[in-house]
Amino acid sequence: MSKAKRGATDLSGIIAVDKPRNMTSHDVVDEIRRITGEGRVGHTGTLDPMATGLMLVCIGPAARLSDLITSHDKTYQARIVFGSATNTDDAEGTIIATAPLPDNLSDTNFTLQVLEAFTGSLEQVPPQFAAIKKGGDAAYKSARKGITIELKPRTVTIHSIDLREAAQDHWDIEVSVSKGTYIRSLARDIGEKVGCKAHLAALRRIRCGLVTIGQAHTLDELRHDGCDIRSLFLDMRKDLGIPEELILKKGFDNVYR
Repeated sequence: MSKAKRGATDLSGIIAVDKPRNMTSHDVVDEIRRITGEGRVGHTGTLDPMATGLMLVCIGPAARLSDLITSHDKTYQARIVFGSATNTDDAEGTIIATAPLPDNLSDTNFTLQVLEAFTGSLEQVPPQFAAIKKGGDAAYKSARKGITIELKPRTVTIHSIDLREAAQDHWDIEVSVSKGTYIRSLARDIGEKVGCKAHLAALRRIRCGLVTIGQAHTLDELRHDGCDIRSLFLDMRKDLGIPEELILKKGFDNVYR
């Protein structure tokens, strides 16, 4: 793909990107702009820098479809580490509390009982380091200044939690959730439930709506000179599940690509 000056191109579509660790979602958007030369690029769901995995990136006029995708359910693979809590609720933060590990953390039956208590509809308090606006500013900006603010619980749905491994100091899980669910908060709350502190140590998004990580492309693939971005666009109806009438309402006459 030629590296044209950023602006308006004839590209219009949505691609699945496998975000690498230590890049922000905005970094990924900027890289797609650089690769394609298209200035109109956006994404449909933020991943923290520590997280990896599936991002749906809208290019050109297809960015008008982003609001039809952001509400999709998502699936993650996560590692919860016990014994310490951090100010960000993940491994990127500073440890603010520690607690001894219970003897039964590696007991599968115990683990499944705990995870069962977190399935269904529940009230979840977002992390202090979140992009949620409070008094006009994002919560994380106050948190960086050492200011603790009260964030109201929000109703989220955890559709399922599958146990992948129960070890004495960590659990590996696969969790499917509704829009707005913080896996960092889930890790924190599970730590409280079992009687010790916990935080999120690793996170990978593997599904967004109907799209899976197997359909995603790495940035290295997209940077390759022989890469045809158009051939990688997802089918708006089949892959993304957007009804044809909504696609047409947004001004697209091609419901496939």
